[in-house]
Amino acid sequence: MSFAFDELSRWPDASGPDLVAVDSADRLILDEADAALAAAGDGGVVVIGDGYGALSLAIAHTGTRDVRVHQDAVTGERALAANAERFGLSPAVRSLPLGPALVEGARVVLLRLPRSLDALRDIAGLIAAHAAPDVTVFAGGRLKYMTPAMNDVLREFFDTVDVTLARQKSRVLIARGPHDGREPVATAGRDGILELRAYGGAFAGARLDIGTRLLLAYLPHRPPGGTADDPFIDFACGTGAVAAHVALRHPSHFVYATDTSAAAVASARETMVANGVADRVTVVRDDLLSRRPDASASFIALNPPFHSGGAVTDRLATRMFDEVARVLRPGGELWCVWNSPLHYRTELADTIGITVQIARNAKFTVTQSTRA
Repeated sequence: MSFAFDELSRWPDASGPDLVAVDSADRLILDEADAALAAAGDGGVVVIGDGYGALSLAIAHTGTRDVRVHQDAVTGERALAANAERFGLSPAVRSLPLGPALVEGARVVLLRLPRSLDALRDIAGLIAAHAAPDVTVFAGGRLKYMTPAMNDVLREFFDTVDVTLARQKSRVLIARGPHDGREPVATAGRDGILELRAYGGAFAGARLDIGTRLLLAYLPHRPPGGTADDPFIDFACGTGAVAAHVALRHPSHFVYATDTSAAAVASARETMVANGVADRVTVVRDDLLSRRPDASASFIALNPPFHSGGAVTDRLATRMFDEVARVLRPGGELWCVWNSPLHYRTELADTIGITVQIARNAKFTVTQSTRA
């Protein structure tokens, strides 16, 4: 395609030499789907998992209109909107939640394969339930992240799954003949008194990851804040384990939970309902803490991610620490758990204030930082 891929930006997401807005898998998916896209017509194309708009905008660039798009990360959604405006293609694309309206009647679906098989199962089931009977799914990714199990998941919902030749360390799976479709279903788990719910793609699923478990073991018994105007903040909340734990421990207090991932936010909301605390926990999908005022919080808990797509990076944590410094009031506390080899303590001290180690095991470190 003649689309100017190199002009795509990852903003507002972190960027760098190892963090790209388009890769060889995007190009291969478009090439394999070229004939099907030409025949799909306006409103017939759906794109799922488009990182920053490479797939969606390349299609819109050819003249196709009403391209429906779902991206799990709100940063990707905002990058798509910004890139679409830059290219003059905003009217041609629209972002939708992962639900029936996204795929209703679709004839072609382009999919960047998620790393999670449960996420792929949720997506494939939804397509099979609501897309057109003649839908063709072009599901691609980088070879190092693809497994034969992905083919098996697609075969649960499609009659045939063909595999293309590899190119530039990427490959595409082509699925046709939808059957046995279903809506995404949250799995359930329990850890002590804590109920957990998780849709496919939510980090750690319906269980406590070991970092969060360590953080919960050392959270203060009387953290500051907790009022409606100054709630405890569970930053990068995932399935909402920390938010639910704090709300259960402090039955008169309010909690604010936020995550960039649509799957995480949907999971966290169900986790709150399952624990009977939904009336005191607000869960939002947001980039960082953009909805929170400056110097407005007394207590933030954070387990920062260190993956952006497939890339391992510390740039996500840097953005988060900067945001914590903005939102914490003087004397406010950040309780953070992080992979010990990442050595965040100096950065936390420089960005937020005095930082002390609370706990450490073979893999994770818990720190308390007090806003200067």
